[in-house]
Amino acid sequence: MATAAESLALPPARACAAPAPGIRTDWDVAEVRALFELPFPELMFRAQSVHRQHFPAGDVQISTLLSIKTGGCPEDCGYCPQSVHFKTGVEGEALLPVAAVVAAARQAKAGGATRFCMGAAYRNPKPSQLARISEMVREVKALGLETCATLGMLTPEQAGQLRDAGLDYYNHNLDTSAEHYGNVISTRTYGDRLQTLANVRDAGLKVCAGGIIGLGETAADRAALLHTLATLPAHPESVPINQLVAVPGTPLADAPPVDPLDFVRVIAVARILMPASRVRLSAGRTEMSDELQALCFLAGANSIFYGERLLTTPNPEADRDLALLRRLGMATEPLPAGG
Repeated sequence: MATAAESLALPPARACAAPAPGIRTDWDVAEVRALFELPFPELMFRAQSVHRQHFPAGDVQISTLLSIKTGGCPEDCGYCPQSVHFKTGVEGEALLPVAAVVAAARQAKAGGATRFCMGAAYRNPKPSQLARISEMVREVKALGLETCATLGMLTPEQAGQLRDAGLDYYNHNLDTSAEHYGNVISTRTYGDRLQTLANVRDAGLKVCAGGIIGLGETAADRAALLHTLATLPAHPESVPINQLVAVPGTPLADAPPVDPLDFVRVIAVARILMPASRVRLSAGRTEMSDELQALCFLAGANSIFYGERLLTTPNPEADRDLALLRRLGMATEPLPAGG
């Protein structure tokens, strides 16, 4: 297996536009670790102060994620119930018909979502699969929604094809630090993931990239993950922070739960490092109390996945989400112009 340094090695990427004033991509890992070590009240104050410089205080962007192709994935990600390597009860299914995806997107829009994400359990989509997914993207885009896809690794040509179909965002998480990555996944390298992010960015797509907390990583690994994301040539526009959903049958089924305040710290540090990015509360919200989610919003989270399921794991019911936002006096982001 490649070393962390080898996995991180990438060919020169196309130059990115200069970041906005106050946006840094030159963080030192020691600075990131120092943020994690701040007293909790100080960290929250700094995160909220940064947040209000870049976003309305009570604004939350809502996305809906649909699994358009479930199960049968050849990768061995130790947290994933869709891997063929583990017996989790998730059966492989064919790619959904375009009409079914469009119907789900209409329902998501009616429920208040502004972004519709399509996820498929692939290592890398085949040409015929990508052609159908491109049709889905065109149809969903025509509804006035922002579009996002997560399909595994992409070549530059595939990223360009999705861009031409009208895709706005591409999700490809780093999951954890380069150092811990090999303990979780062996079928692709950290460098593979970084290369896909580079291909997506170079194609002109917006990047959605974050990680999973609870994979057996250390505090140093969490700092290293956020450091990698915050020192990419440009920050991801969306940064999903997932809490592990421990699924029976996966190698991480018995992973210890994450300390709730440690999870909030990750949100807060992500907000400080990537001030203009949407920091999204993603998987694991079913296990989070309303109070914990409120702390995450206070720490700078301003996006959620909305709906009953995230791919193959439960998500809080939509009514509960809206009720919580009302209790907190928070508002959902309006649809894009013309939506």
